[in-house]
Amino acid sequence: MAVVRSPKDFVAGLMFIAVGITAIVIASNYTLGTAARMGPGYFPRILGILMITLGGIIALRALRQQGPALPGWKWRPVLVVLGSVIVFGLIVNHAGLVLSTILLILMSSAASTEFRAKEALISGVLLALLAVGVFVIGLKLQIGIWPGSR
Repeated sequence: MAVVRSPKDFVAGLMFIAVGITAIVIASNYTLGTAARMGPGYFPRILGILMITLGGIIALRALRQQGPALPGWKWRPVLVVLGSVIVFGLIVNHAGLVLSTILLILMSSAASTEFRAKEALISGVLLALLAVGVFVIGLKLQIGIWPGSR
């Protein structure tokens, strides 16, 4: 029987495998197509196969190489980040993309013990500009940039 020498890597490998299987199961409802003419299910299936392969390699490596144990589970960061995403989804239509993104970054950064408000604010502003560039300008999505601009 194999002994898990690196529990942290083993669990990470299993998570990769689970995500890969989920992607393949969901993509099975979409047409595959061909490499020259890809259908909507092509990329998710290929990505799922790659995730399963990578997860298998990581899990098998965890049986051979010594590694760290699993750290204790911390609920506070999980709840803070999840809460900040929920708040973003609730206010983005009213507050606009820029303010919602900045608030999302500030709130989720507060989950870290190394939180620095100035750095989080700078990151929030830069990511808000990137979000506007990608989603509003690039993809032309109908999202208000500022409150009342929709």
